[in-house]
Amino acid sequence: MSVLSVNGRVDKGKLVKEILIPVVGGMVTGMLATRNAKEKYRKLRQPDYAPPSWVFPVMWTGLYATMGLANYRVSMKKEPTAAAETLYDIQLGLNFLWSFLFFKWNLRGTAFAEIGLLLGMITLTTYQYYQKDKIAGRLMLPYIAWVSYALQLNYSMWKLNK
Repeated sequence: MSVLSVNGRVDKGKLVKEILIPVVGGMVTGMLATRNAKEKYRKLRQPDYAPPSWVFPVMWTGLYATMGLANYRVSMKKEPTAAAETLYDIQLGLNFLWSFLFFKWNLRGTAFAEIGLLLGMITLTTYQYYQKDKIAGRLMLPYIAWVSYALQLNYSMWKLNK
């Protein structure tokens, strides 16, 4: 059984679209939100457990592709999936917003509150996905883990740089 096959079929066009939306959206958001922010970010006091900056685009590209695959799997189901897909859209919008709050607008406290909301929305999305498609739900688990880590990192950077 392939992770790409849902109900015995693969819709290649839809698969590509569902993966590219978060991947390209994340890339564009990253470019717009972090333009002229790299030097400022390097000057911030960071906790000991902060990863090197090159880790972030690598992790996010993989996570965006995985969440796109999860959304593809759910959208291919025969039963109604509008609620699950709406949650997905909301969490993706919150995900993109966070970069602007933290990097472009330097609102680290607001970004911390927003990432908490984001984590809640990801958890709800994951639960809904798991109800519709077990594989899709499991595909979202690394995203929950990474955003949980990012929540702590955001909090620490906010407190260290007040």
